[in-house]
Amino acid sequence: MDAATTTTPAVLILLGPPGAGKGTQARMLEDKFGLVQLSTGDLLRDAVAAGTEAGKAAKAVMEAGDLVSDGIVIAILRDRIAEPDCAKGVILDGFPRTTVQAEALDGLLAATDQKVSAAISLEVEDAEMVTRISGRYTCAGCGEGYHDVYKTPAVEGVCDKCGNTEFKRRADDNAETVASRLKAYHAQTAPLIDYYQNHGVLKRVDAMGKINDIAGDLEGIVGEVVS
Repeated sequence: MDAATTTTPAVLILLGPPGAGKGTQARMLEDKFGLVQLSTGDLLRDAVAAGTEAGKAAKAVMEAGDLVSDGIVIAILRDRIAEPDCAKGVILDGFPRTTVQAEALDGLLAATDQKVSAAISLEVEDAEMVTRISGRYTCAGCGEGYHDVYKTPAVEGVCDKCGNTEFKRRADDNAETVASRLKAYHAQTAPLIDYYQNHGVLKRVDAMGKINDIAGDLEGIVGEVVS
């Protein structure tokens, strides 16, 4: 058996509040290391569309208006990470969210002699997050993203990319809602950070800087665990 078939896939977890840049950084890591980003929402939608056993179970629960159980999410994740495109490893975004889910994930990975390679916490200041998120808006035509402070159109009111003059904001991208989401995130995630700290796999990255600087810090961490 050659080395390629015995390499253990990396399992990375990205932790961070809304607006911390998890999605952007995950995509950059995908491109750099050949990993696959897995978000809970996408996993559920894909499993339902594919009609897998776990997907059928998730569909029934969602159609009833209930929350999908941890057991179903774990089953969907188990199926997904076994796919060939995940051979180098995965980046989990949005899961686990609780220590109960973290323990379930550990159990799933242990069944195939795997474990979490690193749980990376993107650290940001709450006040900055409120400014970042509440200032976001997009072109209604092409979807290009803008910001009241950090990225305004070259010509006021005109999209740089397509010339459209209509823009839109998400209804929940307001200061009050963002502050509430951040409070919920900290309450939910603080125990999870302690969990991975105690397991010796927690890494902290200052996510207040420029995107490329943050990416460099992440690449240094991921490069140590990806073959």
